[in-house]
Amino acid sequence: MLLNLFSLNWMLPTAAACIGAIGVGIYLLYWKHRSDDAIKPVSVNYFFTRKCNKECAFCFHTEKSSYVASEDDMKRGLRLLRAAGMRKINFAGGEPFLYPDKLAMLCRFCKKELGLESVSIITNGTKVTRGWLEQHGRWVDVIGVSCDSFDEKTNIAIGRGTGENVTQLFRIRDWCRQLGIKFKLNTVVCTYNWQEDMADTVQQLDPFRWKAFQVLYVEGENDAEEKDARLNKRKRDAKKLLISDGQFKAFCNKHQHLECLIPEPNSVMASSYLLLDEFLCFLDKGGGVEKQSRSILEVGVQRALSEVRWDQEAFNERGGVYEWTKDVAGDGAETEGGCGSVDKTLLDW
Repeated sequence: MLLNLFSLNWMLPTAAACIGAIGVGIYLLYWKHRSDDAIKPVSVNYFFTRKCNKECAFCFHTEKSSYVASEDDMKRGLRLLRAAGMRKINFAGGEPFLYPDKLAMLCRFCKKELGLESVSIITNGTKVTRGWLEQHGRWVDVIGVSCDSFDEKTNIAIGRGTGENVTQLFRIRDWCRQLGIKFKLNTVVCTYNWQEDMADTVQQLDPFRWKAFQVLYVEGENDAEEKDARLNKRKRDAKKLLISDGQFKAFCNKHQHLECLIPEPNSVMASSYLLLDEFLCFLDKGGGVEKQSRSILEVGVQRALSEVRWDQEAFNERGGVYEWTKDVAGDGAETEGGCGSVDKTLLDW
């Protein structure tokens, strides 16, 4: 009898421990499964300001708000994104160089404190200075400059004319090479420039990537009536700038011999970018009226991501992950060949 009681007293805690261990194992497997299923925001484009010093008629991120988040909120949001799997951040606008001190703080924080693989900036180039790059360029991997034409009349028609676009492009290219920052170009192809031959000057600039975007129409951003756009400089009417798929293809075929060319028609571009606005909300500009998630500061990254569509297949198709850290290729454009290479295979449409 005493032996049976002893055996029972010994077996009960052992069984309880086993059941507990099984429960912990199931719990860990559950959270591992949830973690594996979680969307990882690998590359995020953060539009921390909508303010801009240009009036590009096709702009799809217009100055609807003057809000700029506090430094604490920006850093909190960036930490959340890093914890969720962000590896690359791209700062855009608006024009990010209108806030040079804030931009420097963001680049330093993301590179030094968060340890991101890549920090990049998209700019119209007008406010970029050698002094800023010399002081803060150590925290920047890539600088992309928007350039839609090498003809000043075309730039004026688009709303981007300055009188020295090409000169400033070569300055920025040279500064980037000297400081080991990778240099790239972005071009929006529209009714004003789809017939332009940009090959010779692009080859001279020799960016490591040249992205050609088919002009994108976004309801709620660049869909204003022409008369409203004339009366309110913050509104955009992109309808007259839209081009057909055939016209975009003709532009890309004209430049297909440039190794650095990366064409992005609307079918690839729409919903393939993770866009974060000034309120730290994700945006979906993929089709129909623009959609906005709740702020990641309010609901977290995963819940906010679930409220928009991010086409991860299209993200991979357009080469969303590439050699985006400047250390990978040394001092950027000069070491990658870029547009100096020729004989690219025919584009697959």
